Amino acid sequence: MPDQHSTLRAQRRSETQRVIQAHAVRLFSERGYDATTVTDIAAAAGVSPMTVYRHFPTKEDLVLIDQHGRLVAEQILAGPAGQPLVGRIGRALVDSAAALTGDAEGGGLTAEGRFLLARLRLMISTPALRAKHLDNNYALQQAIVGALGDGAGDPEAAFQAQAAASACLAAMHTALVRWTEDGGQSELSELIARALVAAFGEDVLGGAEA
Repeated sequence: MPDQHSTLRAQRRSETQRVIQAHAVRLFSERGYDATTVTDIAAAAGVSPMTVYRHFPTKEDLVLIDQHGRLVAEQILAGPAGQPLVGRIGRALVDSAAALTGDAEGGGLTAEGRFLLARLRLMISTPALRAKHLDNNYALQQAIVGALGDGAGDPEAAFQAQAAASACLAAMHTALVRWTEDGGQSELSELIARALVAAFGEDVLGGAEA
């Protein structure tokens, strides 16, 4: 059954990637980004350095690679298509943040939320990661535009979708920095909503409260 085998391979690959990245972020946080080598990470994860590079082509990718683009795209596809572009994108960003960082049982951040917070701290504090983050943001922008589907064969529609995505991501970045600075004490989805309202007005999320 080739389909089942392919699914199992993909699951194993995804699990290996998560393990490697978890050890990388832990070591970077404990020792510092520059002081931690790929060999250190491979040893902690119980894999070879070559395996690390197969999953993460550069050291920066160990922090920057995530599934946020897929999650946001899923939220866009699940939402109503009749809203203005900024509203569709903004709601997807808010909802994906809520899904990622929502309260764990007993209160506080989920494991995914704590992991995101650790990664963001590294991105903000490490010059090499701040520069590389622009590439990551572009990839997220393209995932959003692809999910909108408005640019297929229409350069003007593609331009509008890219502009709307870029503007929404700029607002989200402001919220992410604020969330990181307060140690994840605020609710990330609420901060993103507030940033979107500040940038685009009260009705940006379809009248929902920010």
